[in-house]
Amino acid sequence: MAQPVFSQRRDEREKNPPRANQGHIPEAPPPRREPRAKPEPEHRESGHIITTPHVSNDHWYGYDRPNDKRFHVDHPFEHGRFEHFGPSYRYRVERFDRDHHRFWLPGGFFFEVASWDWPVCADWCWDCGDDFVVYEDPDHDGWYMLYNVHTGVYVHVTYMGT
Repeated sequence: MAQPVFSQRRDEREKNPPRANQGHIPEAPPPRREPRAKPEPEHRESGHIITTPHVSNDHWYGYDRPNDKRFHVDHPFEHGRFEHFGPSYRYRVERFDRDHHRFWLPGGFFFEVASWDWPVCADWCWDCGDDFVVYEDPDHDGWYMLYNVHTGVYVHVTYMGT
């Protein structure tokens, strides 16, 4: 069994603190919601409305409907469950396949970005030091949420195994 692996030593993480969500990593994923709940945009004081999936003040904005058919998986967790998720596990991507929207975390953990979320993260700095946290998606069985600690944006990913 693979052991939890941090992508960086503690001193390296301290030199590269989170820049999003008021400088800290969310303690938990969004709460489970009613099946017909709609995505909630963020309404800023400036009048701007932000619909991109992101976290601000520990609130998860733009989170997809629980009954969204795109998330239906015939065999949830087909490749096993990823167990090293949550704010105590902070990763850097070790390998990235842009053509197939796939990435590997330390320890050989392999994920694929949901096709509908790819446009949200296509310009992320996958191989230059951005840090990520994985959360289990409470509303969509078989899915995880990959949170970028520097931009505050998250996307849905599926675990492909090791």
